[in-house]
Amino acid sequence: MNILIIHNSYRQAGGEDVVVAQESELLRQHGHTVHTYVRSNHEFQTLSFPERLGLFARIISANDSRRAVRGLLRDLRPDVVHVHNTFFMVSPSVYAACLEEDVPVVQTLHNYRLLCPGATFYRDGRVCEECLMHSLLRSVRHACYRKSRVMTGATALMLQTHRMLDTWERGIGAYIALSLFQKNRFVQSGFPESKIHVKPNFVEPDPGGEPHSGDYALFVGRLSPEKGVATLLRAWELLPVQIPLVISGDGPLRSFLEAEIAAKGLQAIRLAGHVGRDGVYALMKKAAFLVVPSVWEEPFGLIIVEAFACGTPVLGASTGAIEEMVEDGVTGLRFKAGGPVDLAEKVEWAWSHPCQLAAIGKRCRRAYEERYTAEINHVLLTKIYASAIEAHSRVKRKRSSRAAA
Repeated sequence: MNILIIHNSYRQAGGEDVVVAQESELLRQHGHTVHTYVRSNHEFQTLSFPERLGLFARIISANDSRRAVRGLLRDLRPDVVHVHNTFFMVSPSVYAACLEEDVPVVQTLHNYRLLCPGATFYRDGRVCEECLMHSLLRSVRHACYRKSRVMTGATALMLQTHRMLDTWERGIGAYIALSLFQKNRFVQSGFPESKIHVKPNFVEPDPGGEPHSGDYALFVGRLSPEKGVATLLRAWELLPVQIPLVISGDGPLRSFLEAEIAAKGLQAIRLAGHVGRDGVYALMKKAAFLVVPSVWEEPFGLIIVEAFACGTPVLGASTGAIEEMVEDGVTGLRFKAGGPVDLAEKVEWAWSHPCQLAAIGKRCRRAYEERYTAEINHVLLTKIYASAIEAHSRVKRKRSSRAAA
């Protein structure tokens, strides 16, 4: 299969970039021809002052991206275009290019950007659905994107413009949701259920599952409010005994955590900072369990899949895709999102039942092997491509029939 992959990376590298690289390599390993059109929001720094003033319009439609992609489509004649992110240098104008050149499009939904300018449905410490219940203007009022009303306004206008142009329906043949939870979110918001396919992300290379020494509990992630680090800290305050906890990651709450740990004498907690992927796997293989205390509706939890691959049980908050991925009593334990008391009780039970935890760890490894390997992912991805190509052909046949009549 001949595939063109389009991606716009953010200024801060993240999980989307990893997924794009991994899927591209996976496809190449299986003999597919993969081309890429990649832009970066780092380019903003190179724009002249007049060009920066034009950014508002660019977010809605970027003529240079449209021309570049149209040229690639004419030269490469791909079977399918797979779009990951267009925000903001690429812009949704690439969908128009694909329509003009009559090439089917698959879009991965890495977050909630097409529904929420902030992309997270999370604001001021709580889940927020005001843009769904009212209008996108609510996001401008709250400055949901980068705390800027101007940038949020541009993002909201982009979404509203392309809703009016019917871009998400006409320009995209198939969507990839990372979880059933995320799919349902989009379907409830008006996206066609038949177009949304569920394909989780995968972990490759396989880190290998092995028996754990169970030296500590582990948190891995960005140290930010939506990740529930405040809930985590409060739960450790409530524990009747000191249970070792390693926190790996960095973010805006790092200083807050350092101050709270010192002020409350939580000597069992160690901040490990950012350790890289291999470092995370090393931590997981010595951990009794991983804690995922997110308070926002995660569309997917790659860190959970990495824990499963290592055979590490997961204590996960009952929110978003976490509730779907962590089967209570089977691959881990679930607790009330934002509930430190419930989390403390689950931590205490898990720490004091190592035999039961070891059995859960084996089931975690089995879940990885059955759902989240590269081979399984390749099968799912190519089926989605084939579905989009077939749907595109059906539309063309209908057009031809109408024209002939």
